[in-house]
Amino acid sequence: MSEPMIEVRHLTKRYAGCTAVADVSFTVAPGEVVGFLGPNGAGKTTTLRMLACYLPASEGEARVAGFDVFRHSLEVRRRIGYLPESTPLYPELRVDEYLNYRAQLKGVPGRRRRQRVSEVKELCGLADVGRRIIGQLSKGYRQRVGLADALVHDPELVILDEPTIGLDPNQIRHVRDLIKSLAPRHTVLLSTHILAEVELTCQRVLIIDRGRIVASDTPDKLRARLQGGREVVVEIHAPPPEAAQRLAALPGVARVAADAAGAWTQFRLECSGSEDIRPLVFEAAVQHGWHLRELRQEKQSLEDIFAALTRGEQETP
Repeated sequence: MSEPMIEVRHLTKRYAGCTAVADVSFTVAPGEVVGFLGPNGAGKTTTLRMLACYLPASEGEARVAGFDVFRHSLEVRRRIGYLPESTPLYPELRVDEYLNYRAQLKGVPGRRRRQRVSEVKELCGLADVGRRIIGQLSKGYRQRVGLADALVHDPELVILDEPTIGLDPNQIRHVRDLIKSLAPRHTVLLSTHILAEVELTCQRVLIIDRGRIVASDTPDKLRARLQGGREVVVEIHAPPPEAAQRLAALPGVARVAADAAGAWTQFRLECSGSEDIRPLVFEAAVQHGWHLRELRQEKQSLEDIFAALTRGEQETP
């Protein structure tokens, strides 16, 4: 079994009177794209900054590609591309100048530098703005420059903290496709508030709440852990009171809610068990001569899972 790209054990970060990260442990395998989620103030950015060697930990240890982030920080930095939430750029430089400068700082050899800058400009949609001054670019393009900077030295691990801030829907889609394309050559740890992006992009999800990891699994397996809220939606042409009574009597149905629209009625069946009740619903429709127009099981969204695991609490001032 290959060594984890990220290995975090009992990581803790304390400030005066506050514990931002409390005894966090997790691993990320090479080539994984992992979403890192949590409410505001939960400790996401603090954890990412410790992994990127920007902050020291109070306790615990973290390793990237086998190197300790505190004792071998230079080796770790060579292997990490980090895009912070607020992208620090030199607004007076042109895009090409900035990326060449950053590539030089990151140790990209001169014979490889021009090629690498050209590659990341193409990847990040910057091919047409190389001669533009960064300070004159839109917020979305400045975010792309920061992303190109994170990738210019071809790092093994890419850490992205809210990479789609300021981007329009088309740009967000471009960044999503870019993140997908990075695996398996790169490992990606992605922090974002756009939960739909995580579902479309990430193979696994880490959820942090109040400085502690409360979940680490694939979205599908997280849904399986929270099956209590599953619903089946059925739309039928039948007398609503009779249909509601018969549907409520089916095994595994805990509650029935009806919403009539003309001759058709949509029923939402809340399930109490783990069994799929759709075959029973279909059999009932055939048996009683109901016309069936829709029958589907609603999956919990990642937003539902997130709210359940973090208890939907408000941000602490």
